[in-house]
Amino acid sequence: MSARINIARPASGGYSPDPHGFGNQRPSAGYRAANPDDPIEKLRAFARMVEDNVEIYSQPLKPHLPTIGRFLIVGTFLEDSWRIVTQWGDQLWYLQRHRHFPWGISHFFLIINVITMLLGSGAVITKRYTEYGVGGLLGVVIVQAFGYGLIFDLNFFLRNLSVIGGLLMVFTDAMYTRKKIFAGLPTLSENDRKKYFLLAGRVLLIFLFIGFILRGQWSIARVFVSIIGLAACIMVAVGFKAKWSAGFLVVMLSIFNVFINNFWSIHSAHPQRDFLKYDFFQTLSIVGGLILLVNMGPGGLSVDEKKKTY
Repeated sequence: MSARINIARPASGGYSPDPHGFGNQRPSAGYRAANPDDPIEKLRAFARMVEDNVEIYSQPLKPHLPTIGRFLIVGTFLEDSWRIVTQWGDQLWYLQRHRHFPWGISHFFLIINVITMLLGSGAVITKRYTEYGVGGLLGVVIVQAFGYGLIFDLNFFLRNLSVIGGLLMVFTDAMYTRKKIFAGLPTLSENDRKKYFLLAGRVLLIFLFIGFILRGQWSIARVFVSIIGLAACIMVAVGFKAKWSAGFLVVMLSIFNVFINNFWSIHSAHPQRDFLKYDFFQTLSIVGGLILLVNMGPGGLSVDEKKKTY
């Protein structure tokens, strides 16, 4: 036979063990592993460790957060109804003398306010007919603003916006436990309503701190606290690390409330006592709204939620 089939390995140079280049060991220009010595990475690792520890040790308290938040939110309404009853004569005198309410109308105005605040607060605390309770308390906020002539008082206006934000948080919390609310809104799903109510509640809650920044004497400590608090408020509004920023505001406002609105240190006959007491319980209501935010999270319309998607 003059020819044979050569089945030997081809000569070197004609054979490539990786003809398609899959074994290319050159470093990629894309993703690079995080450098553990980078200060920013160390800070992120520390933040994650703190979050994990807080999450673990706060577990026993979590089931009680909604109840605590609801009770604090209605605190200002319970205190207001008690103040009207115990200062009945002074309330009538103010409405008739300064607001020019006719006799009888002033009585009716106070009675309706007290009944609505007590029934609405009871509904919020017991979680029965919560939406009607929230609606009644919202009505009280609006009616009192006009009735007492405080609608153009900037501090009162900002504080009541925050109280309304707290009530919206209660309403959203109720939507998590109720299967169907507002059947007359077929164009929006229940999840959409939750997102929009949570967004409105987050934005309104921060107005109390804005009022704090605008009033009072300035100092270096006040500027420092205002900058940090304002940053936390912005984070709550946009929903970035919302649970942590809301928790920080809970601590800050609680400390501020005890040391600034300490009405118990003022003599009972001093006129400033009632103003401090009013501010104290309104701040408690806003703290309650922030506690509900810590419990529920910021909702779908937030940076935190978008980060989960992308």
